[in-house]
Amino acid sequence: MSIRVLIVEDNAVARSFLTRVVRESFSDEIRFSEASDLDSARQWLGIGPGEQAHAPADGFRLILCDLEQPDKAGLELLAQLADYPAIKIATTLHSDDEHLFPALLCGANGYLLKEDRFEVLVEELQRIVRGQPPLSPAMARRMLGQFRPHDSLSTQENEVLTYLSKGFTIKEIARLMGIKWQAVNDHVRMVYRKLALASSPEEGLQVGRQTDV
Repeated sequence: MSIRVLIVEDNAVARSFLTRVVRESFSDEIRFSEASDLDSARQWLGIGPGEQAHAPADGFRLILCDLEQPDKAGLELLAQLADYPAIKIATTLHSDDEHLFPALLCGANGYLLKEDRFEVLVEELQRIVRGQPPLSPAMARRMLGQFRPHDSLSTQENEVLTYLSKGFTIKEIARLMGIKWQAVNDHVRMVYRKLALASSPEEGLQVGRQTDV
């Protein structure tokens, strides 16, 4: 059975590069759809401005969304995909949390840095699809600040996030906590999920626009 993948990217060279990354990452047959702007992405998804996307039986399983599109169009699309049951990945040239955090608030399952080497991107994409999203120390600190008012993290999730914010690796955290590294990844994945639930797509859009001020 083939997998449907949507790549939203306004740069043709980057679109071709990301297509190669996805093709190299999976052994399944892949059916690609490409969109160079927000309007064409909405056409593929069968939605209009402001409408929430819902997947048909043969919907997209993986969506890569460029954050460098004009007028925060990438964040706007991620917000419309909040309830869409696909793996949604933000792609960007910027590694700082100011650019990436709004995408996570909008429901992205992870992010890829387009300037990374091809083999690194393949590995990172495979990890995200397996439920092992990346989380930098700066991003972990932003998440800790976001969650405190909601008080929705478990003790172990808070501990994992605190260690990550201090620069510890997944395997180091597993050793410190006396658990398997797979369990640490499970906690990170749950933090991503809770972040999206505790926030709203509108909040992600608002935060994203504030970073441009």
